[in-house]
Order: sequence, then C-alpha cells, then structure tokens
Amino acid sequence: MGELHGWEAQAPGYPEMRPFGSWETPGFPVYKRLEERLRFTESHPDPVVAHVMAVCSAYAYAGPDTVSMIMARLGLRDNKCRMVAMSVDAMFLRSTAFIVQSHSGRVAILCYRGTEPANLINWMVNLDFEPERTSYQFGDPCNTVHGGFYRNTRATRYEVMNTLKNMQHLEALYITGHSLGGAMAGLMGVMIRHEENYRTALFKRLKAVYTFGQPMIGDPGFAGKCQQNDFLRKRVIRYIHDRDIVPRLPPSASGDYRHFGREYEYRIPRLRHLLPGPTAPVGGECGPPPGAWRENTVPTGQAWGLPAIALAGVAFVAGKFRWTRALPAVYSIDDHFPRHYVTALTPEGVQNEYGD
Repeated sequence: MGELHGWEAQAPGYPEMRPFGSWETPGFPVYKRLEERLRFTESHPDPVVAHVMAVCSAYAYAGPDTVSMIMARLGLRDNKCRMVAMSVDAMFLRSTAFIVQSHSGRVAILCYRGTEPANLINWMVNLDFEPERTSYQFGDPCNTVHGGFYRNTRATRYEVMNTLKNMQHLEALYITGHSLGGAMAGLMGVMIRHEENYRTALFKRLKAVYTFGQPMIGDPGFAGKCQQNDFLRKRVIRYIHDRDIVPRLPPSASGDYRHFGREYEYRIPRLRHLLPGPTAPVGGECGPPPGAWRENTVPTGQAWGLPAIALAGVAFVAGKFRWTRALPAVYSIDDHFPRHYVTALTPEGVQNEYGD
C-alpha cells in the first residue's frame, strides 16, 4: 500500500461497556476527572499521566475502535479517535498515528504505534540505521538522526498536523508511543519545538512527551542540542523497564547515538529471589519481584554491538523457566513488551485499564 489512510472511531457509551448492572462504580472509569488532570497538570512526570500514556501506547497496536474504547475506560468519556497511517513496503514506511480527542475538544493525545512483532517492514524500519540530516535547521547542520525513524515520522506528520490544527478548542496536547512509536513521538516533539509553523500553532499547547522503551533517535550532536532546550530537556520523559534492550539501540557498531530528555528506569532485584523448594515463588509470596522507578542522571548508553540482541533473546528464553528467570542478564527482549510498562506504571490502588 502507498496511500495515506484515515479512520475515525467514536468511543462507546459507558452503559454499553458495562451492560450488566450499573457502570457507576468506584473503579469505573479508572480516573473520574481525567480530562481535568490532563488539562491542568504542569509538573511532569505525573503518575496518572504516565499511566494513561503507557496504556494508550500499549493499545496503539490495535485499531482506532480499541484505542478509543480503552481511553474511555480510563476516563476520557465520549472521546473521538482518528487513525492516520501510511504503508510503502519498498520504502520501509509503516507509519501509524492515533489522535485521541476528548469530548470537549480541550485535550488531545497523539500516540504512535510501535514495532509490530510479526511485521517485517517494521523491523526493517528499526534496522534502517543510516543517518539522515533533518530538513530544518537544528543546531550544527552536520547533526543526524536515525533515517528510518525520521522518514516514518514525516510520512504521516502533515495529516497529523492538519488534524491537530483543526481542533479549535485544544488546550493540552500530549505525545506518546512505545518502542518505534516512542522514537516517532520524540521526533515529533522536536519538530513542534523547532519548525516555525508547528511551533506557532502547537508549542504552547504541548504539555509533555512520554515514551516507553524508546530507542535512541539521533547522534550526540543532535541529542546535545535537544538538551539545551528547556522543554525537550524537562518535558520529554522516557521510561525504561529493567533490562529492556531497545533503549540501548541502535548498537554502537552502527554509529554513535545518544538519548535526550529525562530518563526513568524500573529496576527489579533478582538474585535474592532464588528460593529453594518446588513451590517457592520468584519474588516473594505474591506476584513478581518488587521494583522501583528511579531517575537516571546519566542516560542509558548504547549496547556494544549486534550480538547484544542475541543475548536479549537468550534472556527471553531463560525467563520462561522458574530456575533461570531470576538470573541476572544484561539485556532482555521480554522486558520490552508494553504490558510490563503498563503494570509497572499503574499507581498503587488504581484499577487496571478495563476498570475491573
């Protein structure tokens, strides 16, 4: 396919989502005043916003109907969702964006879909390491970004920007994504900040960019220029779940890359959870080993080379067996799955995204 497509979805009503009994329960929707929280939050990262963005980016692997339904369950009642997509296999383009708009029109979430596990073209986008210069002036003209990420962001950005431009009542905009979607979200944040037309139209409405398991976008010069900008340094917020391999990519063998923005990492202690006995659980009496988010003052660096990806695959297999899942590993593919980010970012005492 080589055409740009757009699909619209309308969230189902709450009675439709809860057909048996009353939908007016303490845990449904998950956040009672979510639109107000998104509109007025000024301090980021915010735990509710982070949870909402993680859920949105996780369900962006589905279609607009699902995204709209899940966001309604979280608290954006009667929202509308537009999906913008372009696919050109020969050009390694597989760009998908969702724009969720609240019922009042005051809040919008731009969410990019990440790498689809069974989609070869998506993987080719990630492996398209060849650096490319941006089409607008941003720091040193020799600074470069990941060519595959940049081309996929550009593929849908005009339709995305047209959609956002026509939201007359828009007050608060968030950008988010997981994996490849996180890289595209970060690039769109840079574009809105530095392209004149975009900055004039949307920068004051852009609240924050939240990404999950995001790979690196640009070379050290590009990242350094981003760090000099107050918004990009403070309001681009990246989450890394434990040993997730993807935030360590592209590997150093492909060239020099560096992260920008604020980085939060979820660490899980492991060796102390190896307990004897056939029924002894890993991580205590209930659930997985406890972890904690912490802000890193030094951003995560690149994996040393392509063999690191193979090691991440070994860790994935080891995680399926009780006696090996707690062993230390440098990198893991399993930690990249969006469900881990959703679970780790769900605030204590808050229902899951379905509100039950």
